[in-house]
Amino acid sequence: MDDVVARCRDALARRSTLLLGVLNAAKVVKLRKDPALRASLLECDLLLADGQSVVWASKLLRRRLPERVAGIDIFEQLLGLAHREGRSVYLLGARPDVLQLLEARLQERFPGLKIAGRNDGYFSDGDGARIAADIRNSGADMLFLGMGSPKKEIFLGSFKDVLDVPILHGVGGSFDVLAGVTKRAPIHWQRIGMEWAFRLLQEPGRMWRRYLTTNAGFVMLTVRELVYPSPPFGSSSGTAAGDRP
Repeated sequence: MDDVVARCRDALARRSTLLLGVLNAAKVVKLRKDPALRASLLECDLLLADGQSVVWASKLLRRRLPERVAGIDIFEQLLGLAHREGRSVYLLGARPDVLQLLEARLQERFPGLKIAGRNDGYFSDGDGARIAADIRNSGADMLFLGMGSPKKEIFLGSFKDVLDVPILHGVGGSFDVLAGVTKRAPIHWQRIGMEWAFRLLQEPGRMWRRYLTTNAGFVMLTVRELVYPSPPFGSSSGTAAGDRP
């Protein structure tokens, strides 16, 4: 976490773009059949282990990661950094009512936080250019995208180079959590890698099939990698994933 925050602080000082990505068991399974998702992850400047299972697999495969850096945790860390250093943020995603709740909660937690702009995540493809222009004109230092895949990847892929925002971070459902709409698993559930189970208990009808298939698929892929190691995926520029920063 400290390394990630340091890299973000350096990008802010230089006003150079730093695209953060997160990887969990579900994405590990999906990226093998989804070239667009795979390409979007390989384009990230920092790819973080959002799931504890990814950290455990790294140890088993002797490519040890230092720790889990969950997307919501780095989101909160960067909000704190923005608050302390007077940096501005732009919030893109969630429903309009959730976005309103989120902004109110953030102002309670970080009084005086500079919110340069906001837009809900329910916009059409035709509105993308207008929203990108609004983000650029806002002069924001950090852009947080509270949208699911592949919408946030499509937006960033289309407009990343024109946004002029140093820190770009897709935070998924974190807007709902910080707004108080959904609950995050207790800390002891997180530490033992059971955050997914807590979410399953909250939404069993919608989540059981996803977790059954992705968790089983992740275990199978890890075992296969242990027995038959595969080369890293290449980025769009032809660079091996393991060679990126």
